[in-house]
Amino acid sequence: MIPWGYTVPAVAAVVVVVAVELVLLKTGLFRKLAYWLTMAIVTAFQIPVDGWLTKLSAPIVLYAPEHVTGLRFPWDIPVEDFLFGFALVTAVLLAWERSRPREEAS
Repeated sequence: MIPWGYTVPAVAAVVVVVAVELVLLKTGLFRKLAYWLTMAIVTAFQIPVDGWLTKLSAPIVLYAPEHVTGLRFPWDIPVEDFLFGFALVTAVLLAWERSRPREEAS
């Protein structure tokens, strides 16, 4: 497997989702306050749950050290988890925005 086999796909997922929005879909999601509030709420729940799952003192989820950067913040959470979380939630919200009827989407 490639070095940082979790980091590279995490960064790629963010790049792809942002590019899909900015180049293809153009829903304007990134300009909406509701989107950023949603991301803040998701992150607020992700931190305690992910922190508990990945804490170095008693991890439930283990990452091969050669496949992550080793950067962990806060509470031992690999930064790659936040990238995947951003990409996943944003992709779902983009699909939701895209599926809405045009008159309702404003």
